[in-house]
Amino acid sequence: MGHEWLRKFLEHRIGDQRVIRLILKWLKAGVMEDGEWTASEEGSPQGGTISPLLANVYLFYAFDQWAHRWRKKVATGDVVIVRYADDFVVGFERREEAEKFQAALSERLGKFGLKLHPKKTRILEFGRYAAERREKRGERKPETFTFLGLTHICATDRKGRFAVKRVTSQKRMTRKLHELREELIRRRHDPIPEQGKWLRSVIRGFDAYHGVPGNIDALSAFRKGIFRLWRQALSRRSQNGTVSVERMARVSTRWFPAAKVVHPWPEQRFDAKTQGRNRMR
Repeated sequence: MGHEWLRKFLEHRIGDQRVIRLILKWLKAGVMEDGEWTASEEGSPQGGTISPLLANVYLFYAFDQWAHRWRKKVATGDVVIVRYADDFVVGFERREEAEKFQAALSERLGKFGLKLHPKKTRILEFGRYAAERREKRGERKPETFTFLGLTHICATDRKGRFAVKRVTSQKRMTRKLHELREELIRRRHDPIPEQGKWLRSVIRGFDAYHGVPGNIDALSAFRKGIFRLWRQALSRRSQNGTVSVERMARVSTRWFPAAKVVHPWPEQRFDAKTQGRNRMR
């Protein structure tokens, strides 16, 4: 993020220059790493509490408003835009418009010192008719994409209708289990009830985000991963040997909540029903 551009964006909504100066001081405060201070000439401090807010303000003017104008003036088919922080997905009805948008977006972001990540930016065929069209061309199944930790897949439901299946990204799962392994090693000498309560809260937090319809296998795999890591950690508490699978099963049954989907299906979440007014007699 360019600091001068950010100043201009903030001044659209904030009239008090004292607040503007305070925010710019925060940006230029620098970063302390391994006892060494490094000045910040651009961008926002990594891990700073205000950084996500300022990044959203920056992208609101650099991307959001421009993208909505482009959709109204240039696009002739449907365009859907979903952005969270600096990650976004744009859906197009026509491929040629997706290519035009990508070229225009690169030019737009370049004006504000931003650029698209070359390895994370791609155009792919996805949607209700993607599998059918690719099959006619003799191509393989539609590509998948990962957004906000969930891999999105073209699939069908039990009735054979098109459905977007979302499963936990394998990369996200592996990273989370690795973090838990390090924490379990640190906590392995704590009482088992304390460890169990902590792991139960971890599992519930994982389910609260990843418990989407069609992702029950990933929820079960996450529990199996924790089961294995917890057993390894408890087995290293002493030299008496490993904890048996039977005992570990009893412990995990007590502390691990059952895997279940906690989010509703899209048609349930967006199905708005209204009741007619009672007629006066």
